[in-house]
Amino acid sequence: MIDNSININNLSYISDVLISWYQRNKRELPWRNISDPYPIWISEIILQQTQIKQGYDYFLKFIRQFPTIRSLAEAPEDDVLKCWQGLGYYSRARNLRIAAQQIMTQFGGNFPDSYEKIRTLKGVGEYTAAAIASFAFGLPYAVTDGNVYRFLSRFFGCMEPIDTTSGKKNFTALADQLLNKQYPSIHNQAIMEFGALQCTPNTPSCHSCPLQAHCFAATHNMVAQLPVKERRTKVRNRYFNYFILIHNEHTYLQKRDKKDVWQNLYEFPLYEADRQLSFDEIVHSSFFQEIAGLFPFTLVQQSHPMKHILSHQVIYATFYIFQIEGKSELMKKCMEINCNDIAYYPISRLIEKFIQKNTKIFLPFTN
Repeated sequence: MIDNSININNLSYISDVLISWYQRNKRELPWRNISDPYPIWISEIILQQTQIKQGYDYFLKFIRQFPTIRSLAEAPEDDVLKCWQGLGYYSRARNLRIAAQQIMTQFGGNFPDSYEKIRTLKGVGEYTAAAIASFAFGLPYAVTDGNVYRFLSRFFGCMEPIDTTSGKKNFTALADQLLNKQYPSIHNQAIMEFGALQCTPNTPSCHSCPLQAHCFAATHNMVAQLPVKERRTKVRNRYFNYFILIHNEHTYLQKRDKKDVWQNLYEFPLYEADRQLSFDEIVHSSFFQEIAGLFPFTLVQQSHPMKHILSHQVIYATFYIFQIEGKSELMKKCMEINCNDIAYYPISRLIEKFIQKNTKIFLPFTN
């Protein structure tokens, strides 16, 4: 696992260098230099799959709206999802609320103060539990996020793929060896910040790296080859057709209640196909005839297909705005809202972008 040129007894030296670098270069962030586990927890969940530059404002907004564990536990799910809107990976928000309820019922409203108890919270994995345990309670648990994997792989010359079970296990063991047990909080923050700012995925700043002389990747010209990843996730293409039905200044929403992307968010009636459909195919589909019924309709607008990229799939969405002269039975099963009330409902970033791009034609929804 560790290159033979690295003396295992010098790991404390590496930690000291990282901490010294961190004290000179760290970013000032609102979830640092505090020991309150609640905002630390919120920041860690937000920063999963989200860069700091995007997550920063969301963190501030979330803490303003839900300043305590109790306020989050008692909040309606729609309010939590609306606050999260645009961040993606909405299961994180749903799990936060469930975990807050766990804390209220199982821990008397007090955030659990051991790694094992923190791990029992909904949506909290090994990395997040280690981060909270070390940052909030000073417990000696090493963090292993993408930044840490990258640094360890490059510095020690670890050729094992980071996205395999054995690879994760071995990298975790190495991170534990490297951990400064006396100062786990600052060590963990230092190694993550080092990976985020110095040992970056692309064009890392090797010329100014205080550990360059001892780095396997730098001295063997293998920076671009490390870390190694084994798996390539197959990307799935999906084709969404949204029907925005307007009747007497009202429109219709439905809730995505299946375990799929954007679960529990609201959307316009949706017809998913296995390919891109023409307009003629759309209006003659059984779904459209069921949703529109036999009432006369007018096509107000048909959008160009919008490409929306998610982690494991690409969605091609076409939006159709119809003026309908009556309400079908299927429309009656949807949620009927005033057109300008859509802003109160949590929706996907895809739908939000469509509305923002069509403010003139889509004026009722943007007032």
